[in-house]
Amino acid sequence: MKLLTFSTLFPNSQQPNHGLFVETRLRYLVASGEVQSRVVAPIPWFPLAHPRFGHYAKYAAVPARAERNGLQVEHPRYLALPRVGMNVAPLLMARAARSTIGRILDEGYDFDAIDAHYFYPDGVAAVMLGKYFNKPVVVTARGSDINLLPRYRIPRKFILWAAENARAVITVCSYLKDEMVGLGARADRIVPLRNGVDLQRFSLLDKDAARAALGLDAFTLLSVGQLVPHKGHDIAIRALPQLPDVRLLVAGSGPDRERLEQLARELGVAERVRLVGPVPQTELRNYYNAADLLVLASEREGWANVLLESMACGTPVVASAVCGTPEVVTQPEAGRLMAERTPGSLVEAVRLLRAASPERSATRRYAERFSWDDTTQGQIDLFRNIIMGQN
Repeated sequence: MKLLTFSTLFPNSQQPNHGLFVETRLRYLVASGEVQSRVVAPIPWFPLAHPRFGHYAKYAAVPARAERNGLQVEHPRYLALPRVGMNVAPLLMARAARSTIGRILDEGYDFDAIDAHYFYPDGVAAVMLGKYFNKPVVVTARGSDINLLPRYRIPRKFILWAAENARAVITVCSYLKDEMVGLGARADRIVPLRNGVDLQRFSLLDKDAARAALGLDAFTLLSVGQLVPHKGHDIAIRALPQLPDVRLLVAGSGPDRERLEQLARELGVAERVRLVGPVPQTELRNYYNAADLLVLASEREGWANVLLESMACGTPVVASAVCGTPEVVTQPEAGRLMAERTPGSLVEAVRLLRAASPERSATRRYAERFSWDDTTQGQIDLFRNIIMGQN
């Protein structure tokens, strides 16, 4: 089968950690030998690649074409307008990608279906393109595209239109399927296929050596994710005054860095908090192995990959019981869910796990139940049925 994978969520030379979960799922799908794919990953247009323009300059520096892990990737530019941009983004994205996809077809890659990721604007644009090129489209819902963006009237209408006109919808957890049905989407078109974990990349290392390499000599919590409010890094920091012998590592980048540093100073815990910046996925294994617990205090998630990555490295988790997370943390060897999304509940969960921590090998075995095999086969079966139905 030949697919065209379409999403803005895909790594590039300037943002190597961006959308890794999309690339990882696709890598396993292609590795099955049943599927080929080329990738179209639109990038916002920006005229100059000058450092003084901050993250906008990174867009200009992304090449029009690239290759990653054997996948050919195209980066057409679309106009991202301020203020009104949210409402017209699908139209602008579809228009910008049309010539790129036409060229791919002219080059002889006559794909069977479009594999789109993230409903808005990406999935909506993909369905528009599917109609233009007469190709079936499958859209994967991943999190905030369903539990946040439908709060806005026009995106909600577009999302429901795309769900109705796509040949099928994949959700990364059952929670998102329920949310989509609640919005008005048809349940019979929605298939939950959870994310998996790369069990080779995320594996057990010698814990003492990993801790020594990072200079850790105390009980350590690890919080991984963008430094933005909904990720809840501040909750982990606010818990530290009640955990006087505990340290915290925060891995990620984003606009909240100064706010988090200021909060740590105000609470008198700055010497126990280390913001390490963005960590390449190839190095995250060292942090997971070195930490005693992973903390994920998010306000919302689809299927949080960091949970399984940590477990695969033998480190249990403490997580807020939101969205798809209760589908990931289901057994004591996986860790604990917080009773509430508060510093106090985090403190209680940490203390309970410290008192009765699972064996690292048991946590690893739990993660091994979430290989990519079932998800890959689910995609193959779904696309095969759709493509055969076209013929």
